[in-house]
Amino acid sequence: MIFLGQASNYSAGRIFKHLFARGRKEDAEALKKALAKKYKVKDSEKVILYHTGRSALAAAFISVAPKKSYVIIPGLTCIAVVRAVRAADCIPVFVDIDPKTLQYDWQKLVTKLEELQPKGDRSSQEKLSIDKKHNLCYNRIIILAQNTLGIPLDALKLEKIAQKYHATLVEDLAHSAGRFYPDGREIGTIGAATALSFGKGKAVDTIEGGALIVRTESVTIPRPPSRLPKPSDRWRDRWYPLLGAIIRVGYRIKLGKVFTGIFLKFHWIARSADADLDLGVGLPNWQARLAREQLTGLPKTPLRDHMFVKQRSKLLSELGESGYYLNEIWYDVPVSPARCSREVDFPTNECPNTVQIAKTIINFPTWYNQERLAPAREIARKYEVKNEVE
Repeated sequence: MIFLGQASNYSAGRIFKHLFARGRKEDAEALKKALAKKYKVKDSEKVILYHTGRSALAAAFISVAPKKSYVIIPGLTCIAVVRAVRAADCIPVFVDIDPKTLQYDWQKLVTKLEELQPKGDRSSQEKLSIDKKHNLCYNRIIILAQNTLGIPLDALKLEKIAQKYHATLVEDLAHSAGRFYPDGREIGTIGAATALSFGKGKAVDTIEGGALIVRTESVTIPRPPSRLPKPSDRWRDRWYPLLGAIIRVGYRIKLGKVFTGIFLKFHWIARSADADLDLGVGLPNWQARLAREQLTGLPKTPLRDHMFVKQRSKLLSELGESGYYLNEIWYDVPVSPARCSREVDFPTNECPNTVQIAKTIINFPTWYNQERLAPAREIARKYEVKNEVE
């Protein structure tokens, strides 16, 4: 059986290692130094470890964005990103994406930047404080480089647009740690701040966790967290890979959904969207150790492949009957998950590409031997469509 979720990227050996991992303060310091070196920061004090990726992302916005700044994010994203923007007391602004790349539609990004420009003559805008080396300014406009599914965007084009409109770049590496932009630079080395998530299914996966790297001298670094996660949260982090394996086994005997329901009811597992956003909670040392070890073996391919299909529900049902459980899609609504959609006033009319993509996209995991996925791809090809939205 093939799964997108339920810690299916964890082998039996990795489950055992995760469950019994130990760590010391030195492991957290080693992780900070490794991240500082990897993302070209001289001082490891500019690296801060958090218990969740959304906390790290919120800290990234706080580190470079004055309050009430506009944060531009791609239409196809996660509620965690929106919550991080709001936690930084900033305003999320959605921009439509290109179906061919899943990245920003460049013309629509420029149009939105034109709309957000400060009122007044150009001479007043030229007086803004700008640090071109780190793509940092104080124009109250931030652009998030998300690199959806681990697909690198055109960094040179994004930088050119950001500099023209005096916008600050923040990089979100939840999907793309270890990957490189088309110009050869490593993702995470071009923005004023970089945020990583170590959550379930991410490029670095310790079930929960995150890191902020502040890559400029021009801002105040947030205060490091002062406390550890609650014991119940640490318990869930420890046991999730094993419980995920039990759920996967449950599907073999038609009890997978039953096991999931029981584990959720007793709070033994939690949905990803329900993770806390608290800048006061740090990363336990044992998870820091695991994250440090994973930095040396990051994936060289996108986290997931994707395809656009018609009759998605019917296809997913057919795939499930054949042993391919691919329901955990990134992203089946513009701002996932659907149960959180009331939190977002999504501009449907401004983002038609995003709306269409969210209706038709499916994902394939890349951590399995791809020969095992070949039958699933053959089934999906019967439903494949080309997104022709403009």
